[in-house]
Amino acid sequence: MVQNTLGPLKVLLAEDNEINKLIAKTMLNRWGFTTTMAKDGEEAVAEVQNNDFDFVLMDIHMPNKDGITATRDIRQMSNPEKNSLPIIALTANTQLGVNDKYIELGMDGYLSKPFKEDELYNLISLVLEKRKKAL
Repeated sequence: MVQNTLGPLKVLLAEDNEINKLIAKTMLNRWGFTTTMAKDGEEAVAEVQNNDFDFVLMDIHMPNKDGITATRDIRQMSNPEKNSLPIIALTANTQLGVNDKYIELGMDGYLSKPFKEDELYNLISLVLEKRKKAL
């Protein structure tokens, strides 16, 4: 089991699949993170607009508004704390090279599903460290 060295973080988990939500939320809660759920990209954008988070886990394929469009909307927010929020793409796409597109589209990292607990934690640590150095 991964030990949390990042402290208490506030996470927005944007995911429409119930099983994927349960798995990710269980991991995040085990680390002591506070997790807010969004069932689609529209809810994710509204949550970011109305609340403060340390990072977002964003599914790419969701109804109403996909993760790419939601990320673009977040990046266009006028508040610099909101538009620079770290966003990690969660994707079922394992095609080589395709996932790098998510970085070009404004995400800070990506993880292919299904993922392991240590993979998620290590990516969160890396993304948050990169963001801290950029500020």
